[in-house]
Amino acid sequence: MSLSLSNVTKKFGEHTAVNQLNLEIPNQELFGFLGGNGAGKTTTFRMILGLIDQTEGNITWNGERINYDQSHLIGYLPEERGLYPKLRVKEQLLYLGKLRGMTKQEALVQLNKWLERFRVESYLNKRVEELSKGNQQKIQFISSVIHQPKLLILDEPFSGLDPINVEMMKDAVLDLTEEGTTIVFSSHQMDDVEQMCENVCILREGNAVVKGNLKDIKKTFGRKNLHINADFNLDFIEEMDGVLNYKKYNNGCKLQIANEQISQTILAQIQQKGFIRKFELEEPSLHDIFIEKVGEQYE
Repeated sequence: MSLSLSNVTKKFGEHTAVNQLNLEIPNQELFGFLGGNGAGKTTTFRMILGLIDQTEGNITWNGERINYDQSHLIGYLPEERGLYPKLRVKEQLLYLGKLRGMTKQEALVQLNKWLERFRVESYLNKRVEELSKGNQQKIQFISSVIHQPKLLILDEPFSGLDPINVEMMKDAVLDLTEEGTTIVFSSHQMDDVEQMCENVCILREGNAVVKGNLKDIKKTFGRKNLHINADFNLDFIEEMDGVLNYKKYNNGCKLQIANEQISQTILAQIQQKGFIRKFELEEPSLHDIFIEKVGEQYE
């Protein structure tokens, strides 16, 4: 069973926000959904959730279209946060839990569990407006998972968090996947997606320009990264055939090369010039692939 998007298109007047999108996301997977600003990510999320209708195509989860009757099985963390600033944390989260069909006792158990996990137990009776932006983000996340959803959509879940809280949130997301939740999330932090997801989709102007298993995508990308650190000037490498990008730093450089064979040509050249401290060939990063495919759209 899975979340399935088949030839999904969304038009707003003459503008096509999402164009013929096809995705198959198995249950219990953590799937990375990427794109520059205005690429169609949030529009796709809203179509999946049934908040807006697609112009063409079909969206199903476990063979059925998502509707209000399934809302207790679904969680959504929107990019635009939507907490009530004057309400206290406890009353707000209990209210949202009840909307998802939970009893007060069930909601309290989950609420206390998550507050303890995120180390914000002391904020139980504080108003949301009294919390820092990062702690408001934690409460917003709890509101999307308090009812233990089976499908969870996270739109930029780590924005506004410091590195310590990002790691805390990432651990929570990974644990939810282990417990059986299907998660689709977007992030502008490529390292987070690369660390957490096996499969990704990159949108550009509503079109899927990259889609599939991340390891396979990297292998077929062709280009490689090469890091060199040496006791001599390496600037001559920039002019060599097959060197696509050259960045100099203290005692070394980082290159993007057309293919793996170019690295052997470079190695043969520099071995004759002095002591080499580092010569490391790497697969392209998700950031490299994203910039190549999205380019000037990325902000």
